Amino acid sequence: MSASFDLGEYILHHMQDSHQWRLPFLPPLQLPSFLSLHGLMVVLAAAILVAVFCFLYDKKARVPRRFTNLLELLVIFIRDDIAKKNLGEDDGRRMTPFLCTLFFFILTLNLMGLIPVFSTATANPNVTGALAFFTLCFMIFGTLYKGGVKGFKNALVPAGVPKGILIILVPIEFLGLFIKTGALMIRLFANMLAGHMVILAMLGLVLLLGFVALPSVILAVCIGILEIFIAFLQAYIFTMLTAVFIGQMYHPHH
Repeated sequence: MSASFDLGEYILHHMQDSHQWRLPFLPPLQLPSFLSLHGLMVVLAAAILVAVFCFLYDKKARVPRRFTNLLELLVIFIRDDIAKKNLGEDDGRRMTPFLCTLFFFILTLNLMGLIPVFSTATANPNVTGALAFFTLCFMIFGTLYKGGVKGFKNALVPAGVPKGILIILVPIEFLGLFIKTGALMIRLFANMLAGHMVILAMLGLVLLLGFVALPSVILAVCIGILEIFIAFLQAYIFTMLTAVFIGQMYHPHH
């Protein structure tokens, strides 16, 4: 087995998107042409969130307990420590639903990627790029809605800069909108991809080298536990940077 086993092909096979969903002990499930594996993960994550907040979250409880209390703590944290601090009191409250949706959706996708039955959709730049695109829309169209063309111009033109420098600076500021959201896309996808590649490489060593590489399984388990923390961390970072970037456009001189 070790002579013919290709570790690189093994890793790529488990990381790349496809139209097959490989379930344990079952033949591969062929997906329709319009739905890829990572697309299915996105749909499942949305369904899980709907189920959690519609059925598991107890809206009638006067005193939140257990899982409901945990969800409320996360929502309050996003509202007070992310939204309001970066967008102000009024805009922070308005943007809290979007930021909460972003955080819980990314977190769900990240955690699903740690379960062998599922796949890591956030390790796909198409998925993270779509999430970053919503941030870009709020940065551009949200600023236009809030302050009009004048408000959008003020966000791109720093105060007190000589007019001669603005010829160079304004195009750079405009390109910066796309660079910031591009960084959001790459940061999330690269971190999730790298962590899973390391785990698969450790497990692949057992197939490549046999029982000699069994200690690598222990190392893979340790990295897997670390990936749970990273799943929360990357969801937080994406949400925080989204609030920061939108706040810079809404309130450019603060």
